[in-house]
Amino acid sequence: MHFETLAVHAGHRPDPATGAVTPPIHLSTTFERGKDGSFPAGYIYGRDANPNRRAVEQCLAALEGGTGAAAFASGMAATSAVFQALAPGEHVLVPDDSYYITRKLLQEVFARWGLEHTAVDMTDLRAVESVLRASTRLVWVETPSNPLIRVTDIAGIVALARRAGARVACDNTWATPMLTRPLELGADLVMHSTTKYLGGHSDVLNGALIGREDDDLFQRIRGIQITGGAIAAPFDCWLLVRGIRSLPYRMRAHCQHAAAVAEFLASHHAVARVHYPGLRSHPGHSVAKRQMADFGGMLSFEVHGGRTEALRVAARLELVTRATSLGGPESLIEHRASVEGPHTRAPEGLLRMSVGLEHPDDLIADLTQALESA
Repeated sequence: MHFETLAVHAGHRPDPATGAVTPPIHLSTTFERGKDGSFPAGYIYGRDANPNRRAVEQCLAALEGGTGAAAFASGMAATSAVFQALAPGEHVLVPDDSYYITRKLLQEVFARWGLEHTAVDMTDLRAVESVLRASTRLVWVETPSNPLIRVTDIAGIVALARRAGARVACDNTWATPMLTRPLELGADLVMHSTTKYLGGHSDVLNGALIGREDDDLFQRIRGIQITGGAIAAPFDCWLLVRGIRSLPYRMRAHCQHAAAVAEFLASHHAVARVHYPGLRSHPGHSVAKRQMADFGGMLSFEVHGGRTEALRVAARLELVTRATSLGGPESLIEHRASVEGPHTRAPEGLLRMSVGLEHPDDLIADLTQALESA
């Protein structure tokens, strides 16, 4: 079945009670037992399962080609569940340019109970191989990376991890299952901050994990989801299913518009460097071309003049909104070094841009006036 058809129909069916084509939102926290004490509809309590959560989990498993999914209250709740499923003394590899909250989580939370981690340049397979240990149980991949838009060879990482006896989890938030298929490339888990492109409208906070196999690791994650209670709310799940139905067509526009903006920025005299895998000059272009169906809607660029000039450019934008997050219909821009603080890996002159669904000519005009105004 084609991806577009799955996006419309997976996890979605008319309500059997009323025939409503758009399913209802089930807000109940508890469900009636049968006279024999059983639960004939399969639901017990909202923390264990909910019809809206089950629908979005079925949808996400189908989109990624996994055997099961678990929907969480946020992307970071999903990420935390993966690390919680490991044991003290075990070792995790993470990208040295991963999302800064992922690094913060490992450094400030999980390091205190003995989970060890090493940050490494995931685009360098030799560097990854050199830091794998006998105790390495997980390699965490993020591609494209945030905010430097670096591209990791997922299949190459999987081959190294297999030889070391480690699992591979891939943050596929930026690419989405429409552009990259980590499970087909051998990854064991996929994580999404579904707040972003999957929700697609900047109005839902949600996260998910999808497992290639219903194995011991995924069962531990499912247990953490239910026992810990960091579950996705029914209304958020309903919004997410609704957003996914338009994902293929939104992503095509995001990719097309980002490519046009990246080409413009790469030719502008005020811009020192553009990070976008669709550009032939990008170091990861060949890997991205091999493992991605298109190059995504995210880019970052560095302006001459460092922090002062980057903040000035952002302040002069009129159509592009200065805000955190990504993947919505509106274009957003952010000075990442300001957000991430003193330990950031983002250059001071870097601006991260989520290219939205506005006409690219209008976005380019806005960037032009911001870059060229005195």
